[in-house]
Amino acid sequence: MTQALAFLYNPHRFMAFSAWAAPLFGALALALAAAGLWLGFTAPEDYQQGDTVRIMFIHVPAAWLGLFVYVCLGGASFLSLVFRQALADAAARAAAPLGAVFTALALATGSLWGKPMWGAWWVWDARLTSVFVLFLFYLAYMALRAAIDDEAKGARAAAILALVGLINVPVVHWSVEWWNTLHQGRTVFAAGGSRAAPVFLLPLLLMSLSYMSAFGALWLVRIRGEVWRRRAAAAEARLAR
Repeated sequence: MTQALAFLYNPHRFMAFSAWAAPLFGALALALAAAGLWLGFTAPEDYQQGDTVRIMFIHVPAAWLGLFVYVCLGGASFLSLVFRQALADAAARAAAPLGAVFTALALATGSLWGKPMWGAWWVWDARLTSVFVLFLFYLAYMALRAAIDDEAKGARAAAILALVGLINVPVVHWSVEWWNTLHQGRTVFAAGGSRAAPVFLLPLLLMSLSYMSAFGALWLVRIRGEVWRRRAAAAEARLAR
């Protein structure tokens, strides 16, 4: 743990690592997506949902990543707020737009899936509502940082907001267990083993790994960009003296 934190605190090591890791994750994401999409769209129709079931390969990984990225955002915000580490703050700032995109994709594809299954584009279901709240937390985090001119104060305020938003993560995860909802319960990680048919489970897992790899690549690239931006701002400030 100490070594991992030391790595996070060292921008030079991070830049050296991310220079080769980001392209590697990107290539891995493309390979996994190609395999996952081919298996998913050549799989037989579901006996109840027909071809509509294929939305699962886009929707479910996006929903998982929406939650995962917020946990990353909260963790980076905690390190930034408590230990005052600039690289952790850069990681938090870089993660927020990516998490918002994944969550928006989950909401959009969920609506497309819900219309033929439930007969409505949107219902105020516990799972859907809590994911929408998650999306609002992402937007609020980015808006708060942009609204405060003092970057340090904006970072602290946004970090506190991100930590508050972590309360919603278990609500999203357990909403189908705590309340009677239209949204189906746990399928892949159900008690007693997955209830998904292997012909659908394999492409779903491949797509989930693809999303994870894509996030890793994009996150590293965005953190690198944030580091360069801050270095340029610091150099400009020195020249202005």
